[in-house]
Amino acid sequence: MGIRVFSFLVALLLLASPIIQVVRCQSEADVDATEVVEADDLGIVGDETQVLGDGTFSPAPGVDTICVFPKNAAKLVPAGEVTEILVGVHNEGESTLNVIAMHGSLHLPFDHQMFVQNLTTQEFFNASVPVSAQATFPYNFAVSKFLQPGSFDLVGTIVYEIDQQPYQSVFYNGTIEVVEAGGFLSIESVFLVTLGVALIGLFGLWAYGQIQQFSKKTKRATKVEVGTQATDANMDEWLQGTAYAQSLSNKSKKKK
Repeated sequence: MGIRVFSFLVALLLLASPIIQVVRCQSEADVDATEVVEADDLGIVGDETQVLGDGTFSPAPGVDTICVFPKNAAKLVPAGEVTEILVGVHNEGESTLNVIAMHGSLHLPFDHQMFVQNLTTQEFFNASVPVSAQATFPYNFAVSKFLQPGSFDLVGTIVYEIDQQPYQSVFYNGTIEVVEAGGFLSIESVFLVTLGVALIGLFGLWAYGQIQQFSKKTKRATKVEVGTQATDANMDEWLQGTAYAQSLSNKSKKKK
């Protein structure tokens, strides 16, 4: 059952728009209702502003999250440009879930203690997920335009309330590739492409050398046939004036 729900959620994420759509699931006898939260109900706070306090909350039981980078499977993040993540929330708890905000942070991949950048905190207003329902929320962020291209770890967190009790869940904790704005290749990508071309060139030279050695061996193995015409001519010159030559001359005249 859980696998089917998450498959449906992934399909919902791919088709989601910048608005937030919440499906209210009631009893089987009731009619399904849909609540749409417009973009005006979403607030964006600056990178340095902290609206959540310093507390760290635990995830609520029965709440699952998933996220996708729409049309960006490689997770390439241009420096200085806005990148969108679609975050799906599935509420299998006992009460309605109210989404408060989402925020993110950037870290070095080999040590999460090495903080790189605090990303945008994005608030939500009137965004709720009823029991046994799913919802999709957009999270837009931008890394510093001065950040050097390379691999970094992104930690994205969604904060919500259930029965006025705050909780938070990590919707993404993985690597992204920061690239220069307007560029599609990073330094590592250029290095890999160059290395691949060099390996292909070396293989071509090796194959050419093997072909040359094979052709030389073939020429050496070819037998050179020596004709008998030159030998017969030399023998005739050597026998000229001898009795054997005269006898051969007489026989040839008799045949004529």
